[in-house]
Amino acid sequence: MDVIRTDVAVIGGELGGFAAALAAARTGRRVVLTEETRWLGGQLTNQAVPPDEHPWIEDIGATRSYRALRQGIREYYRRHLPLTASARALPELNPGNGWVSRLCHDPRVAVAVLHEMIAPYRLNGRLVALHAHRPISASTQGDRVTGVVVRGLESGRDVLLVADLFIDATPHGELLSLAGVEHALGAESRAETCEPHAPERADPRAQQAITVCFAIEHHPGEDHTIDRPPQYERWRSLEPPGWPGRLLDWTAVRPETLEPLTRGLFVAEDRHPWWSFRRILDRTVFEEGFAPSDITIVNWPQNDYWFGPVCGVDEVEAARHLEGARQLSLSLLYWMQTEAPRPDGGVGYPGLRLRGDVVGGTVDGLAPAPYIRESRRIRAELTVLEQDIAYPLRPDGPATFEESVGIGCYRIDLHPRVGGAGYLDLGCWPFQIPLGALIPVRVENLLPGGKNLGVTHITNGAYRVHPVEWSVGEAAGLLATFCLERRVLPRQVRARSSLREELQALLVREGIELAWPALRPV
Repeated sequence: MDVIRTDVAVIGGELGGFAAALAAARTGRRVVLTEETRWLGGQLTNQAVPPDEHPWIEDIGATRSYRALRQGIREYYRRHLPLTASARALPELNPGNGWVSRLCHDPRVAVAVLHEMIAPYRLNGRLVALHAHRPISASTQGDRVTGVVVRGLESGRDVLLVADLFIDATPHGELLSLAGVEHALGAESRAETCEPHAPERADPRAQQAITVCFAIEHHPGEDHTIDRPPQYERWRSLEPPGWPGRLLDWTAVRPETLEPLTRGLFVAEDRHPWWSFRRILDRTVFEEGFAPSDITIVNWPQNDYWFGPVCGVDEVEAARHLEGARQLSLSLLYWMQTEAPRPDGGVGYPGLRLRGDVVGGTVDGLAPAPYIRESRRIRAELTVLEQDIAYPLRPDGPATFEESVGIGCYRIDLHPRVGGAGYLDLGCWPFQIPLGALIPVRVENLLPGGKNLGVTHITNGAYRVHPVEWSVGEAAGLLATFCLERRVLPRQVRARSSLREELQALLVREGIELAWPALRPV
């Protein structure tokens, strides 16, 4: 077995894992970053989800490196693509003009910019990225992780990673399970957290829906109908409890009120059709003749899969539900191509064309990884609760933390969950990321690098989005550097005010905001 020794091993190339590796390498550490797919970037890239961000993202509420990513994406379009003169002049260029985000863009552009950001550290050997490698085991000694074995999915070879500090940035918090780190999964009980929206009983299977996203374009008059998916009849006829009708229909649920909401492909009662929701290429942004069609990402209520968990179950059950999620997405596309009602009284949009190249050229044309909204979460020294950040419970403002290592903002936005719980959409204050939420209750040298920090099933709904995940990962990477330089443990940094203040000074120098100005909730 090959052995690689390093200062910091980041297991998982999700957006937070990337930020962690970048931060640690930038501040002088040797880093190994592993990723199961061909693309780094998680929800921004291999899961094909344009960034979910708060209203003030252009000015405040993101780290300097996250701003560099956003600016790098815009500059990539300006350097390489034939934008119209008016689009090129826009400081806040939105290539897709999707209304979900101020920066709807092609995931391949994000991949290119991410690789540019880490190029200096790969070239000087400070950062090694192992693509197509999956963690399969971890060894521990007492309260320390001593090594993690990752398997090359293409080579079949195993590699032992030995590091002083490990960061888990896998989609489901896989390293927490492999290393025996105390963690939560699914929903905690109300008795445990005292959260008003927690269920009476804990349920590890009550995980948020996953979504297998895909990209499409539209060519009227052409026929790009895919083969009928094997599970099409199942999904075509399904009327889930609590849903206004069939799942495959233009009428879904409005998350804020739980009332029915009808949006067609190109028209909608609220003037927000699905086509422009997560559109990543708007032809009008580019010179005439450049693009034959807009391109949009399908990540809609109709292809949310909440019919079984994929985390914390055996491989057979997980594989069955992952396949079910892929079949649901293909069935939604086939329904749109063949049966979806049109405003003119006809049915079907056969001109919808699957763009598998946009998501990396997968065999079935779908994103190579499902969009994962929720993972295992560490049992942390400090857990952020609903009553810390939810506006209805805190009319005078959120809980504040002197130990802040970053900030974020989003609504508490939970999608339907396995077991029957539907949407939960709560107003939320701009919040902080407390240091204690990054520190496991027992294990000394493992840090969370994304959605697996010390939050609950409820508060995960606000902490799971792109800029917050990046901020968590970057804070973890800088905390790792700080601990190695001073030869202290993460929990010692939190326990000693002088060390904590030194860490916070480092974070500020590295472009991380620790507190919000006075802002209204979202």
